[in-house]
Amino acid sequence: MTRKFDENAIAEVIVSVLPAGVAREFSSERDTIRYAVRGEGIKLKKIVLNRESLRKLASDPAGPVKIEYLQRELLAAATQRGEFRYPRPLLHIAAKRRVQFALPAAVCR
Repeated sequence: MTRKFDENAIAEVIVSVLPAGVAREFSSERDTIRYAVRGEGIKLKKIVLNRESLRKLASDPAGPVKIEYLQRELLAAATQRGEFRYPRPLLHIAAKRRVQFALPAAVCR
């Protein structure tokens, strides 16, 4: 039970940098905590935080520094992106894996 509280508390701390009333939790799933963002002049619409990553952050000795970094990144994303995810998806690695699987098939001809 305390782990769930820790995850939610850390999520609240990260999201607390946005103006009051802008972010609200709209879905609490097993693997993620999601927030809806609504406000004037804010491009950001969704915040998705992975519960496992938040648990790791809670036990990390450098956790407070990382949380501060995430807060700054969230503020920057509020005016630039439509969605904020933690951890950030690594799209270039996923694309590289697809290419690696495709190459052996092309070589077999």
